Amino acid sequence: MRILSSKTIEDAVYRLAAKACLRLTPSCERALREAERCESEGSAARFALSAVLDNAEIAAEEKMAVCQDTGYAVVLAEIGQDVHIEGALLSDAVNGGVRRAYEDMCFRKSVCDPVTRANTADNTPASLHTEIVAGDRVRLTFLPKGFGSENMSRLYMLTPAQGVKGIVDSIVETVRLAGSKPCPPVICGVGIGGTFDTCAYLAKKALTRPLGSHNGRPDIAAIEEEALNRINALGIGAQGFGGKTTALGVLCEVLPTHIAGLPVAVNIQCHCMRCESTEI
Repeated sequence: MRILSSKTIEDAVYRLAAKACLRLTPSCERALREAERCESEGSAARFALSAVLDNAEIAAEEKMAVCQDTGYAVVLAEIGQDVHIEGALLSDAVNGGVRRAYEDMCFRKSVCDPVTRANTADNTPASLHTEIVAGDRVRLTFLPKGFGSENMSRLYMLTPAQGVKGIVDSIVETVRLAGSKPCPPVICGVGIGGTFDTCAYLAKKALTRPLGSHNGRPDIAAIEEEALNRINALGIGAQGFGGKTTALGVLCEVLPTHIAGLPVAVNIQCHCMRCESTEI
């Protein structure tokens, strides 16, 4: 049994939050540069992608938030079953790290009561997802989720008869209906199977995968590829200016589901993909 202080977790979340909001993930930056290269010289889409990349470069150099929406703090925690967390509750440790990071780095605090709209003033509580895994380590992933894209996400409860076509149609329809609102080119995290709630979690978890990666199942990887090709044929393009790239990637995760159902969740992420992980 390994003893881990809750303060160690709080400090780790602090570092992840402080770092994540300042820069794009390496795979996202590579995908944006490739998208820029593929657009026509002098086109509005190429101009938009160039501006996005310039912004990311300046943010990294100046240590400023790469997007003014520093998001709802989403934390995924994979906790080894041989770890004992000593001190504060895990949720308190995570929220403590978020609170300190958003205050010290002057990040925008966007969390509020859903009814009164009163701001919590420190960007907490975080959305915390835990998973018990083998071993005596804790892996933390921090994903700041802006709501321009989150608001464009959708959940479908398909019938089994709709099958693969229904899954792909749902992904493409989500992006088509979103149009330019989520600051494309977007990234689609997709959960397939499970239940109403678990497929939504899968969609969020899928977003933490690097762009360019593929699901290990060939049939699911084929869904990713078909959906991406169809989305990029929509012609929405970077920031809605048209062009070849409406989505940088489609990332699917899958779980077994009930014989009577086929849940599909599509979690939209804008071009500003920020995600950091660490193991302690």
